[in-house]
Amino acid sequence: MSKALEGVRILDFTHVQSGPTCTQLLAWFGADVVKVERPGVGDITRGQLRDVPNVDSLYFTMLNSNKRSITIDTKNPKGKELLEGLIKVCDVLVENFGPGVLDRMGFSWERVHQINPKIIMASIKGFGPGPYEDCKVYENVAQCTGGSASTTGFREGPPLVTGAQIGDSGNGLHLALGIVTALYHRTHSGKGQRVTVAMQDGVLNLCRVKLRDQQRLKHGPLKEYSQYGEGAPFGDAVPRAGNDSGGGQPGWILKCKGWENDPDAYIYFITQAPVWDKVCKVIGEEGWITDPGYATPEARLPKLKAIFARIEQWTTTKTKFEAMDILNEYDIPCGPILSMKELAEDQSLRKTGTVVEVEHPKRGKYLTVGNPIKLSDSPSDVKRSPLLGEHTDEILTKVLGYDDKKVREFKDSGALGGAKPMAAE
Repeated sequence: MSKALEGVRILDFTHVQSGPTCTQLLAWFGADVVKVERPGVGDITRGQLRDVPNVDSLYFTMLNSNKRSITIDTKNPKGKELLEGLIKVCDVLVENFGPGVLDRMGFSWERVHQINPKIIMASIKGFGPGPYEDCKVYENVAQCTGGSASTTGFREGPPLVTGAQIGDSGNGLHLALGIVTALYHRTHSGKGQRVTVAMQDGVLNLCRVKLRDQQRLKHGPLKEYSQYGEGAPFGDAVPRAGNDSGGGQPGWILKCKGWENDPDAYIYFITQAPVWDKVCKVIGEEGWITDPGYATPEARLPKLKAIFARIEQWTTTKTKFEAMDILNEYDIPCGPILSMKELAEDQSLRKTGTVVEVEHPKRGKYLTVGNPIKLSDSPSDVKRSPLLGEHTDEILTKVLGYDDKKVREFKDSGALGGAKPMAAE
């Protein structure tokens, strides 16, 4: 079985997280991703948050699987010549530099399109056109400007960012979709085009249910929010809603057996209307099934805090996994709060390739995420991240077709940084 993107070559000008997330996903699907890095330094994340001295960090290795690395000094005239050669033979150029950086390097969209009219140039920026378009943006800034932080946390507390990297990795996924769409369009147009994703836009896209609620708020209080049942007034903007469900079904995180010593001994419990009678039977409150004060969703809304408190009396007698087994028998929506340790050790995730163990020549074995998107006829595999400049000679000879004399010319010019590529031991 062939890879879905086999035959597509990506020129990867990305660094840190958002761009590398995009190009790694394309590499998992079989694209040949050529990562361009600074000689001697490489992607800044190679040295960030290191847990093993003088070894590429997990930050880098977990974002750059299945890629090839070439080192180029982009300020060197021969380095620019080399880049032009790569642009000519690549299908896509991906970058997430700060605003204007690529233009100052001499590789604006107009110049890149002139070199290769069929190439797709894909970019992630912080903001779209507007007052902040020249500002640099990082993960938490994107969460704050895209609506996530203002709607995350508890009503009485400050805005919070989430541990999910919706600003960086989330927008990497958005950009990957844009690239694949542009590649498909090229099959009948014959032309490349510009693909852009603004991090603010991407976060707002993921916060669409809160934009929904902002409009609903104009017509009255949001009754599925806990504060409605508590009698707290609503303001003119969507409030922070703690652990309320965003889907209209009342839900909350409840303590389970062992919560006093285990910070993750909790379960998410949804009191979905179609299974309300089953919820009542499980917790021993059968009288609520016919009680007018509890029998309908509308009657329960003002009492949600007390209802969840009663359910929690039951969940604290069970571990989160025991509770889940019982609730699933009755089709009551629920889910245990799984720690990163539990996820890392989950064998079912290993079997599906969602979590993968990879061998690295310097680090040894490490865990990384695998492709979350499964195709029936185009399997994905996860290979280790490249060492800095590991594939420089390979790309010069096999991708660009340069002979030994030409390769020596580039090396002598300093375009490759003057250092020999690192070898995989």
